[in-house]
Amino acid sequence: MEVEAEAQERPRDEDIMAHHQAVCQEGTCKSEFVGDKEPLSVLAAEYELGNPVFKAKIEQLGKTYGAIRRTRGDGNCFFRSFMFAYLEHVLEAEDEREAARVLQNVEQCRNALVSLGYAEFTFEDFLAIFVEQVENALPGKPTSMSIGTLVERCRDQYISNYGMLGFTLLRHYHHHAGVVVIMFFRFVTSSEIRRRAEFFEPFILGISSTTVDQFCKSSVEPMGEESDHVHIIALTDALGVPVRVVYLDRSICDNGKTTDVNHHDFIPGGADAEEQRCENPHVVLLYRPGHYDILYRK
Repeated sequence: MEVEAEAQERPRDEDIMAHHQAVCQEGTCKSEFVGDKEPLSVLAAEYELGNPVFKAKIEQLGKTYGAIRRTRGDGNCFFRSFMFAYLEHVLEAEDEREAARVLQNVEQCRNALVSLGYAEFTFEDFLAIFVEQVENALPGKPTSMSIGTLVERCRDQYISNYGMLGFTLLRHYHHHAGVVVIMFFRFVTSSEIRRRAEFFEPFILGISSTTVDQFCKSSVEPMGEESDHVHIIALTDALGVPVRVVYLDRSICDNGKTTDVNHHDFIPGGADAEEQRCENPHVVLLYRPGHYDILYRK
């Protein structure tokens, strides 16, 4: 009976998603594409009247994490959260070694896209602007940006314009870079999945009845399509950037406790995998069913 009662207390993913959508309708999703950095207590306040087990999970989160930065729930939240958190790390840590490493991987991504038959004109602007953002995150240059500038770029009105007119404008105004970087990440993710089709096919068949090619065309490359573990594995492997995803859902931890919080580290494969196998990945995202935000350790 005690087990049954505990199961009834546990929040369902559908309940969490419904609550999140209700919050969105109240104004969260009408706000900025990237929000301000806020104390984690705002998350607790958001669910103050919610399921007690879910509230307990947020309390557990607070032992490790002290702040959250929300992103717009428009289907691009994973890529946008990844973009901001990564650039913020390079900027704050002045991590020139990391910037040089990822730019080298970006060049390999370019070669992979070309080898798979992507015409360079379809992605060269997106790639160039991502490179520019990484370079601008480093200090000592006339174009070096601040955290405030990074936030402004990710909030620009052109981010919400996904039409060809928006892309034409973005080619001429590189400071409207958010949507372009997201498009670049989508191209990179798609090319990595196609390049390693045999590896990704079982994952794709587990969540969709489509082929690898169809999955990329319908669920990866279009703006606004939500991301799952397939997208995360592909992007982290392609760029060589580890990501920790902390799950605020109904999953049970390995220790059997329903109130503890699961997390999973997506560690890139390849020659430098062991180097990347760090205890504290630079990019930490909070996942609630259907949505990603950025988490900050205490």
